[in-house]
Amino acid sequence: MAPPEHSRLCFRGWLAVTIGVLSLRPSDGRDLSGSRPNILLLMADDLGIGDVGCYGNNTIRTPNIDRLARDGVRLTQHIAAAALCTPSRAAFVTGRYPVRSGMVSSDGSRVLQWTGVAGGLPTDEITFAEILQGRGYTTGLIGKWHLGLNCESSTDHCHHPLHHGFDHFYGMPLSLMGDCAHWDMSEKRANLERRLHVLAQVLALAVLTVSAGKLTRLLSVSWAPAIGLTVGCVLSLAAASCVGTMIVHADCFLMRNHTITEQPMVFARTTALILKEVSSFVKRNQQGPFLLFVSFLHVHIPLVTTENFLGKSLHGLYGDNVQEMDWMVGQILDTLDTEGLTNSTLVYFTSDHGGSLEARQGNHQYGGWNGIYKGGKGMGGWEGGIRVPGIFRWPGVLPAGREVHEPTSLMDVFPTVVRLGGGEVPQDRVIDGLDLLPLLRGTAPHAQHDVLLHYCESFLHAARWFQQDRGALWKVHFQTPAFHPEGAGACYGRAVCPCSGDTVTRHDPPLLFDLSRDPSEAHALTPDTEPSFYHVMARVAQAVEGHRRTLRPVSLQLDTLSNSWRPWLQPCCAPFPLCWCSRDGDGP
Repeated sequence: MAPPEHSRLCFRGWLAVTIGVLSLRPSDGRDLSGSRPNILLLMADDLGIGDVGCYGNNTIRTPNIDRLARDGVRLTQHIAAAALCTPSRAAFVTGRYPVRSGMVSSDGSRVLQWTGVAGGLPTDEITFAEILQGRGYTTGLIGKWHLGLNCESSTDHCHHPLHHGFDHFYGMPLSLMGDCAHWDMSEKRANLERRLHVLAQVLALAVLTVSAGKLTRLLSVSWAPAIGLTVGCVLSLAAASCVGTMIVHADCFLMRNHTITEQPMVFARTTALILKEVSSFVKRNQQGPFLLFVSFLHVHIPLVTTENFLGKSLHGLYGDNVQEMDWMVGQILDTLDTEGLTNSTLVYFTSDHGGSLEARQGNHQYGGWNGIYKGGKGMGGWEGGIRVPGIFRWPGVLPAGREVHEPTSLMDVFPTVVRLGGGEVPQDRVIDGLDLLPLLRGTAPHAQHDVLLHYCESFLHAARWFQQDRGALWKVHFQTPAFHPEGAGACYGRAVCPCSGDTVTRHDPPLLFDLSRDPSEAHALTPDTEPSFYHVMARVAQAVEGHRRTLRPVSLQLDTLSNSWRPWLQPCCAPFPLCWCSRDGDGP
């Protein structure tokens, strides 16, 4: 007779612990490339580093994320490759600066704005999922993608996760936007409606030019054309607003693999559906190995929060949303425990970039807190927009409670998980990430990164140099966006700070900060106050020049040409604009 299910689970858990303790001791320094753990990657959206308890917050409760840090390794200088979603996520899955893949813009379109655009992660880019898929891993992405969908038709799915190495996808191809839940008018919808209004006006003028002449002859009055034009403009505005609203809500949908399951989304059940999908994936693949990327919709506006968490924090709706996300992390970790997979799974938690200072509704701030760091989401190279949480846990392999205070990058996850999964880092292209495992285990004394660069669109805004012999971390700003430090209308009424133009200050000489002494970037150094000023500038300039020699011309996927809405690319589960369906049922 077969043993009871709970007995088999206990045996698997005991076996995993035994293997972890006896074979993979943190101090033995042996090569773990053949260990092939399960890999669980957890990424928050717009979470500020100061919003998490283990990074200094004592008013928002994040016990599950804090537990990960206690049981694993916490990185204190973990850096995103960009201060906005699309480029940062492109760098994360490829291990490359987004400028290399063209996942940047040069004209202000800093993220993919719509599902119905042609831009996206190029098909020749290689993701960690693609490599591990080839090594026998079952790969899944649940949650936000935001790296494109289609190229030439609404169903070609050339940029879809399943075309980039994921066996399973459930979530939003784009991103949760404020418009999805009737938030205040966003710049995204406002821009679309302005364009639609102009188009409608042109069409109205063409029609009214003919009809006004007839009306003038009929009424024999000179002001008849003005009446016709006024009516036409009112109608064009109404039409633009109506079409804009329909397009926005058509983008708020869930998809399982290539099928739209819910359009528009019913937010009251989105959190439960995502957790159910995660649990189902883990249970289906408990024999492993698997790679699962859980890309939370939390804590991006409109801060969709279920009733159980509303009003439970000290920081309003934003705090409620953070605490709900932490609860989701706990539910996912409990699933690993239940299935006996905790000790055979590498878990990683981070955010795609810093918290938003512009996320507001009326007089209320709905963005995150970036702690002591200056700036936030979309603000070039300032620390507040790129310094993120970074936590790794793998019981029996990574030492519990370890902290790493040297520069690391989200791009480092790529070579780390590829090598753990038995894969090879591509040799036919530049990979900017570096294997973190020696640093995480304590077998390497220093981070391998010498210089890290900070782009804003295709413009290099800043760079940091870790001078190991002095333990100094230098930060150089070549240009910076102007913003209000208090966060109220931070970028002068814009939804996101621009990367170039009149509101960006170019510095000659560049600004210099010593982050090891001044992490808040409050006191710029000068040749008079810092004897190493010219030495640091020369070293950084040398690194920047070396980096630029490795760049190759690529098509910019986020520029307006590839990032403008095209009707024939709009995914819709019924003829547009009747994009409505609910096929989720009980899930997979």
